[in-house]
Amino acid sequence: MTEHTKKHKQEHAQEPGAALTILGAVATITLNQPAKHNAFDDGIIQALLAHLDTIRNTDTVRVMLLKAEGKNFCAGADLAWMKRMAGMSYEENQADARQLARLMLELNTLPIPTIARAQGAAYGGAIGLIACCDIAFASDDAKFCLSEVKLGLAPATIGPFVVDAMGARRCRKLFLTGEVFTAKQAYDFDLIHEVVALDKLDEAVAAATKAILKTGPCASKAAKQLIFDIQANGGGIQEKTSQLIAKLRVSEEGQEGLGAFFEKRSPSWT
Repeated sequence: MTEHTKKHKQEHAQEPGAALTILGAVATITLNQPAKHNAFDDGIIQALLAHLDTIRNTDTVRVMLLKAEGKNFCAGADLAWMKRMAGMSYEENQADARQLARLMLELNTLPIPTIARAQGAAYGGAIGLIACCDIAFASDDAKFCLSEVKLGLAPATIGPFVVDAMGARRCRKLFLTGEVFTAKQAYDFDLIHEVVALDKLDEAVAAATKAILKTGPCASKAAKQLIFDIQANGGGIQEKTSQLIAKLRVSEEGQEGLGAFFEKRSPSWT
């Protein structure tokens, strides 16, 4: 296989229900079954896991965008998949659920910054995908719903990430009522960072992507990991944060960033 072919395969990966494109430092995962409202099943979960693994192992990628084709971002679980799993054993359902839980964890802990772009309906597991991304944008017509209780279920595997994003008190109401909430409410609930008109959505995402690409590549990863460390360590984090900033200050990237600031020039990574 030639280097050109390798590069081409790396930049364009097509899987059922989800496509991966890598252009320069930006990786884009696109849910691409608009006729099914981009609802996902076990096959799409595996495709998303494969794409995340590719991104994690591609050193040149500095930011990941998660978006969807068509009117709706994602209607949650595919009905045919749910019907199939309803006829399976407890053990088979547990193994299946572990894959969705793994997807959420892999997305949540991806070392590079991640951005979600949501339009239309974002139901069930789709809210988990959004909650696992670092930055989330939504169109002003977007609708959200944690509808699992209406089916006799619960938002179990996505629950830890949604509660982390929106808070336990808020989730008590949304989990237990299964009510639909608006993009404005999703913003107020801290699920979404910015709500814009649909025709301005790409512009907002592009601006955030550009801002991230101006940051230090190592620094952005360190800043993301810092948040996880603070949450995990609570009051015992002081020594670890002191070590982190000292390490960054003396690093090649830190020296370049500080030097560029004082010399009033752009740093090398831009």
